[in-house]
Amino acid sequence: MSVLVVAEHDNKNLKSSTLNTISAAEKLSEDIHLLILGNKIEDLAKSSKSIQLVKKVIICDHEKLENQIPELSSPIISNLAENYSHILAPSSTFGKNLLPRVSAQLDVTQISDIIGIESQDTFIRPIYAGNAISYVQTDQKINLMTVRPTSFEKCEEAGGDAALENITFIDSEVKTTFVNREVSKSDRPELGNARVVVSGGRGLENSDNFKLLYDLADKLNAAVGASRAAVDSGYIGNEYQVGQTGKMVAPELYIAVGISGAIQHLAGMKESKVIVAINKDLEAPIFNIADYGLSSDLFQAIPEIIKELDLLNQIES
Repeated sequence: MSVLVVAEHDNKNLKSSTLNTISAAEKLSEDIHLLILGNKIEDLAKSSKSIQLVKKVIICDHEKLENQIPELSSPIISNLAENYSHILAPSSTFGKNLLPRVSAQLDVTQISDIIGIESQDTFIRPIYAGNAISYVQTDQKINLMTVRPTSFEKCEEAGGDAALENITFIDSEVKTTFVNREVSKSDRPELGNARVVVSGGRGLENSDNFKLLYDLADKLNAAVGASRAAVDSGYIGNEYQVGQTGKMVAPELYIAVGISGAIQHLAGMKESKVIVAINKDLEAPIFNIADYGLSSDLFQAIPEIIKELDLLNQIES
């Protein structure tokens, strides 16, 4: 049967997590349909038709879907469910809000945060903060799954020619209403998609010292992240948190500064291609997974690294 991928987007552009989820769907079926729920999404739908692996783009365009309230979106997905063997969404805040509601409406068990697909009915997911891997087999007719984006490559955005189908909005009487959204704005790359991430921990001691990380990140065109300890201490906002209860990242380069390496943090970044740890504590667990480690006072090491980067840029220019 066909596989349905629920798109994560901002009404203008698809989030890269959707492209990763489509790649996961390819392991289940060649007939992949992409569902886009939103407001004024005509241009988004047209551009999505060119995604190589997608055979059909289904859109539901309605003003009430602008903010993608899951209580309004889930009945639409439930109504389509009988046409699909698998329904996938990214394992992001979006997917974690949406699919449990669909699961309840369909009375089926959701399989969360999958990192691998063995077959049509067997899936791989981490447990115990990533310290163990679980193989889950199911005999359900419909399988609902959230997909960890960092575990699958992005699919190609060009080369496809999908059909386009419009569906009717199902108006549900729900008590949930959209009030406001506060989004942090930054010229730096988005944390979840950045090629380089520089993260700080409690070792930075206060919020003012995070300026060191900002300076380093700007030199590397990197996103800034943080451990939960730094967030809980008020050094930086929780939208920067990397870890089991924060964002999952897998950049080409991850630089952990003043982070000890609690398992909850490691669960969110240990799939990074190259990990660099800077910590004066030689016994810090972060060194156990780091490709490169520097045992040094970060307040001396980071300014020196920035100086070397400035020198390198001068030579190249």
